[in-house]
Amino acid sequence: MRYSILFVVFCLNLSIGALNANAQIFPKIIKKNNTTQSTGSGQERRNIELRGFDQESYLRTLSSVTDSIIFENNVNLGRVRSIISEDQDIMIWAPTNQLIKVSEQIQIDSIWVTAFEYYSSWDSNKIDIYNFDPKTFSDTVNIRLYDEFFGYNWKMPLETTPITSSYGYRWRRWHYGTDLDLNTGDPVYSGFDGIVRIKSYDRYGYGYYIVIRHKNGLETLYGHLSKQLVDVGQEVKAGDLIAKGGNTGKSTGSHLHYELRYRGLAFDAEKVYDFPEYKIRDQNYLITPALFGNIVQARTNAYHKVKKGENLGSIARKYGVSVSTLTRLNGISTRTILRIGQNLRVR
Repeated sequence: MRYSILFVVFCLNLSIGALNANAQIFPKIIKKNNTTQSTGSGQERRNIELRGFDQESYLRTLSSVTDSIIFENNVNLGRVRSIISEDQDIMIWAPTNQLIKVSEQIQIDSIWVTAFEYYSSWDSNKIDIYNFDPKTFSDTVNIRLYDEFFGYNWKMPLETTPITSSYGYRWRRWHYGTDLDLNTGDPVYSGFDGIVRIKSYDRYGYGYYIVIRHKNGLETLYGHLSKQLVDVGQEVKAGDLIAKGGNTGKSTGSHLHYELRYRGLAFDAEKVYDFPEYKIRDQNYLITPALFGNIVQARTNAYHKVKKGENLGSIARKYGVSVSTLTRLNGISTRTILRIGQNLRVR
């Protein structure tokens, strides 16, 4: 009888392990609560909880009104899963506490919210995670940048914002941010309310940088920092100190590289801000297909037709790539003779 019981217990453990292997378990975010409760032994017990998350079960049980957002009208998050599902005209964000730590599931106050519900995608390593193709984008999206009635605001990223380099074509390649002058160590602030998605280092580009995902549906990127003062998953308000400015990465002098992004694609921040006048242009901003015309053009020009007098070096310089990249993409060597009219893949 004893061996029979042990055998049954062993089988149950195997079946539970198989179920867990098939379930999609997301990493957790841990809420750290500064308040503590005393136990009978006089020790302090911290309010820390770990939870797994099964995405499929969660989606099957979604209700039309969630416990994380207070809606004036019903919204079915099982059906509406765009990252711009947050229509600020029909919803009020629930007030949040200072948050969290690490990645896919967060706890706001005593309420669990999944990153899938809060936004449709979440990744703490890669900047562009949305697979957004601007060539197929034909909508006009009204972004409510801020709304004091709902308790969220905007701030400039620096105390002063002199532009040293604008968004656009620069040095034979596209510059996707707006460079703002500063001295190393100057404070850098969050532009809007949101949650820190990336805190990382890019030796050959941004240097120390931060990406914040905002409640208005945009993301901001802050590059060339000397010091990062926030963590992934931390909630920030507009104007909160997030970093110190610097000259790290691929940079020729101290400045802040500031980007606005929609669904992973950067656009001209000067369309939203009047940096010389130190103000935001309007409460709303319309995202249109024309906003990403340069990106569509760049992706269309993925191939170059060789012209008379061109060689691998001149073509590489024209597109801001290396000769080794051209040889690798086209399966050729540096000794290959180019033919006039030949199509070379450049990206």
